Formats: sequence, structure tokens, C-alpha cells
Amino acid sequence: MSTITQQPPFITVIIPTRNGAATLRELLAMLSQQTILLQDIHVVDSESTDDTVAVAEAFDVKVTKIKAAEFDHGGTRSELAAQTDGDIILFFTQDALPASRDCVEKLLTPLLEDERIAVCYGRQLPSFDADYCARELRYFNYPPSSSVRSLEDKQQYGLKTVFTSNSFAAYRRKDLAAIEYFRKKLIFGEDMDATARLVKNGKKVAYVAEARVYHSHNYSLAEEFKRSFDNGVFHAAEPWLLETYGGATSIGSKYVIDQLKDLLKKGEVSRFSDSLLRNGCKYLGYALGRRYTILPEKVIHLCTMNNRYWLSR
Repeated sequence: MSTITQQPPFITVIIPTRNGAATLRELLAMLSQQTILLQDIHVVDSESTDDTVAVAEAFDVKVTKIKAAEFDHGGTRSELAAQTDGDIILFFTQDALPASRDCVEKLLTPLLEDERIAVCYGRQLPSFDADYCARELRYFNYPPSSSVRSLEDKQQYGLKTVFTSNSFAAYRRKDLAAIEYFRKKLIFGEDMDATARLVKNGKKVAYVAEARVYHSHNYSLAEEFKRSFDNGVFHAAEPWLLETYGGATSIGSKYVIDQLKDLLKKGEVSRFSDSLLRNGCKYLGYALGRRYTILPEKVIHLCTMNNRYWLSR
């Protein structure tokens, strides 16, 4: 008998949405079929123009509507989390689709077995329509073996020590509340920021490879550049992360080398140029993002994936 069966926690599920009708229906259907009962599901919608709200209401979940301009990756999640009652707060994005009926139960198990674990995140598998680069990024970031990491592991894993994704992650409420939930006004990375603060305070983060969802994005070269630019902005704006846990450059280099080795192993040398070009765009975007404070505002708006962040500053 599992720990969850013996001591069932009260779980709150929070799903931010915007024009997510295409995947939200399948997500909510899968959540209704999980091996543990999920009764407290909240959708917070940012002015969708499709059937997102109608889909949510059809599943009889709680819906909160906000203005699109009010959405904040950390602030919106924090405000809703603080208003709910779950002992555990489980976050999904609208396009993360559970791969099994027991993925939530598997994700939550470490939280109930070790009081020092404050956050668990699951494995993200590439979606069925994922291109080569999207697949490889998922396999790199989400390996098949589970792990538990603490501050003592930063020498070995660097910034990867506190890697997390709110596309599929669960937090112990009392621990998240102790750090006042997620930080507001971050360009993104509210999940890594919160996890880094939890780990710095002596908590642990668990990666649960057995808990799986399908979730990936096929980015164009321009989108790769912009996503990496925003990542560079995040690291530049929060220097304590790199000072505490180490830089991100070595992680990126390992990813490029591993990808080239994989292409060579598969005899797909023709993909080398695309891989190098794509990763070059990422490197350039990240490098510029780290130096965003010296860039003209017009250049920033051309480089970012999140113009709303800059308009709200």
C-alpha cells in the first residue's frame, strides 16, 4: 500500500491558461482519471479568445479570469496558491499531458516520504509532433533516472541542482509559504528561483523520472534566440543564482557536444549544420540577454519572447 493511500493529502491543482482549449480538454480528462482523487482544480485564464474557459467549466473546475496584462509567471501562481487550501500544490501548464493514470501519485510520493523534500518535478517527454531538437532537449533535461538534490550537490551539478519546471511540479505548501511563494516580476524562471531559495534554506528537490508528461515545443531559430535571450535576462537580473550554484555555460556546452555525438552515432552528419546554427542562436541570445542593461529598448523588444514583461517594468 502506497504512502498516499495510507495518508491521502489534500491536493490543489493550479493551471494557468491562455488559448489552451486544444490541449486543456485532454489534460483535465487525464486528471479526472488519476489514481488519486484531485478535487481542487483551479484554472486561471488570461483573456483566452478560444474555448478555454468553456472547456474548464465543462469539467466543473474552478475558473479565475484575469486580464492578460495582469499575468505574471510568479505572481499569478502565488496569488492563487495563497487562496487555496491544499497541503500540496500541484502545477501544470495547459499543454503538459499526463502519460499515465498514476503520474500524479508517483510525483507526490517523495514529498510524503521525506520531510526535507519541498518540491518534486516530473519527467517531460517530447510530444508526438516534436522535431529532432525539441526531442533532444527533453531527453537532455529530463533523463530516465530519478534523483534527489540538496545544497551539498551544487559542486557536482551546478545550476542543475535547482532545475525545476512548473509545467509539472508539486510543492509542499508550508515550505512554499515559508519563502512567500514565487517571486513576482521575473521574466520567467519563477520555478527555479523558488527551488533555489528552498534548497539554500536546507530543503531538497526531487526529480521523479517515473512521473511523466508529454510536453515540448518546436521552436524556430528566431524563437530559440528569443527564449535564450530571456534566459540570459533572468540570470543577469538574479545574479545570486549563478553566484550560489554556478554558471550555465558548461551545461549548454555539454548539451551541444552530446547532440553532435548523437548525430554522429546515428550517421546523421547532414544535421550538423542545423544543430550548430540553432545552438549558435541560443548562445548569442543568451549572451545578449546577460547584457540587457546596456541594450537600447528597441533592441530588447526585438530580442525578447516576452514583450509584456518589459512593458510592465
